[in-house]
Amino acid sequence: MRAALDPKVYDESLFDALIDARARFGDKEILEDQDRHPLTYTGLIRAAFVLGRKIAAMTKPGERVGVLLPSSAGVVVTFFGLHAFGRVPVMLNFTSGEANLKAALKTAGVTRILSAKRFVTQAKLDDLMEALGEVAEIIWLDDVRKTIGLADKLYGLSAGMAPRRFRVKTDPDSPGVVLFTSGSFGAPKGVVLSQRNLVANARQVAAHIDLKPEWVMFNPLPTFHCFGLTGGVILPLLQGMKAFEYPSPLHAKQITDLLPQVKASILFATDTFLNQYARVAEPGDFATLQFAVAGAEKVRDETRQMFNTKFGGVELLEGYGATEAAPVVAVNHPDRNRPGTVGQIMPGMEYRLDKVEGIEGGGRLYLRGPNVMAGYISPNNPEGIEPLEGGWHDTGDIVDIDDEGYITILGRVKRFAKVGGEMVSLLAVEDMAGAVWPEHRHAAVSVPDSKKGERLILVTDHAGAESARLSEWARENGAPELAVPKKIIKLDAIPVLGTGKTDYVAIQKLVEDALKAG
Repeated sequence: MRAALDPKVYDESLFDALIDARARFGDKEILEDQDRHPLTYTGLIRAAFVLGRKIAAMTKPGERVGVLLPSSAGVVVTFFGLHAFGRVPVMLNFTSGEANLKAALKTAGVTRILSAKRFVTQAKLDDLMEALGEVAEIIWLDDVRKTIGLADKLYGLSAGMAPRRFRVKTDPDSPGVVLFTSGSFGAPKGVVLSQRNLVANARQVAAHIDLKPEWVMFNPLPTFHCFGLTGGVILPLLQGMKAFEYPSPLHAKQITDLLPQVKASILFATDTFLNQYARVAEPGDFATLQFAVAGAEKVRDETRQMFNTKFGGVELLEGYGATEAAPVVAVNHPDRNRPGTVGQIMPGMEYRLDKVEGIEGGGRLYLRGPNVMAGYISPNNPEGIEPLEGGWHDTGDIVDIDDEGYITILGRVKRFAKVGGEMVSLLAVEDMAGAVWPEHRHAAVSVPDSKKGERLILVTDHAGAESARLSEWARENGAPELAVPKKIIKLDAIPVLGTGKTDYVAIQKLVEDALKAG
């Protein structure tokens, strides 16, 4: 366990933490998006009260309200607007498809969704919204905003001056947000994070890395992804850093052009996106960055190499998180960066490693701490929560932790295959393919095999990939021949989720279909 974190620093509701940040850092510009109309703390608090009151008139106290919006100033105002009146935001992943979204609404007991016509039109989600309209009421925020009159604005002015008098008081342990796990290995699960969980995680990161209030956080990640919500919104706002929200991580050129314009200090993204940004960026595009933080997937050597050489050594800090831990569990430090690890565990967190049969070194990681959720939503009872045993969350990840607390991810429990009686890490297979063909993306899966128990399949976007080249690399580098996939399936592009993570569910199905077809 790392140094304790004083519980007083996270013993408050989200909205009160925002009010306290204004008092601490002064009424500075704190939020901006691509429309380039920045908001100060007071501007954000007023806007949250005005919009929140309108939403409160259409919803019930404590109600879970769906939010289907891109990363923008609008989603931040909506999020805090719900909190000002004691409603619970349920962040919906609009890239996950109709079936997953309907399942998410049912799981969380959501009957109303807040969205925006402008966004739906731009993102071509009309059919999806029509389908969701069959099971929930859609509230269009563009229409709500048109009803804001003088009386509302005067109310906002008063509320902005004395926010504690106007906000609905909520307990720090009451729900802060409902999110859904990414579903990279199966059906998404509903996670309830308390307000204390979210505030604690922002404070943990700030205790770990000295964040300067004059810095600008650039967030292209969606707020339905915990990394985008906590890291890209809650952390900067509570720590006095301006948050710049960008609606899609896919616009590599627009993002790299914007970074120097907005004087971005920290860039949050996944390896997939950082690699794309590094490929299109001009040498000066990253000049204002203090560092970039990568999470949600392993950072490739190629990405690190580009950051080191092309951009004069911009520090790339790999971290590790889980939605269930609000999400930051560990992250490297600008002054103590150990590539290949995901850094040290956050202050105030406990961990334990349970031995896994057949896997040498490390163990299955369990976590406990003020940022760890109370539990998953019970699938059959939206109001119920399945509590964690003793407060411990089973990450399902196999990790090794050294004497200084640096974590190395060895793989997921599900991401091991038993080949000829030996446990083989599918992550290690992907690393092997990445070492041989670094400029391409690869995914390894396993399928049942009557002779060896399981068989390895490599899926790649490299048209010239051959098993013989992998065997050669294994011999040269002392890797077991068992870990070399004999079957390779080639695709134009590796399927990814909206979060940038590899979509293993889609890949597994694709492989099984390809094998059936012969």
